[in-house]
Amino acid sequence: MPKTVALILVAGAAVLTACGAPATRPGAPSTVTETSVSVQSPAETGGPASSAARLISVPDVSGMNHQDAQDAMQAAGLYNLREVDGTGKGRMLALDRNWVQTGQDPAPGTKVTADAVITLTAVKIGEK
Repeated sequence: MPKTVALILVAGAAVLTACGAPATRPGAPSTVTETSVSVQSPAETGGPASSAARLISVPDVSGMNHQDAQDAMQAAGLYNLREVDGTGKGRMLALDRNWVQTGQDPAPGTKVTADAVITLTAVKIGEK
């Protein structure tokens, strides 16, 4: 019986060594390897700027119906749109095609980042 146990232990050690498992003794200190990864932004590496830092020229939407004005802003890459009732009554611009643009902020041609707030001021068609 002791020969069989010894043979199993030797065979097990050979298998572990062949598989690349570390041959450690119980209670022996183990070695720990740490790996760290550093990630840099494109700005830090000199690569292309992020989309938030890219400047976009604000389109001129004067006189457009409100829906077309929104479409033009979004086509330019501007999605942070705020809408205002130009009469000062505080109405919601519910049916966009029934409203005409009377103002915008920032002004047409201004260079802004993609996350800039664009305010579109409109009145109902036929109002002044």
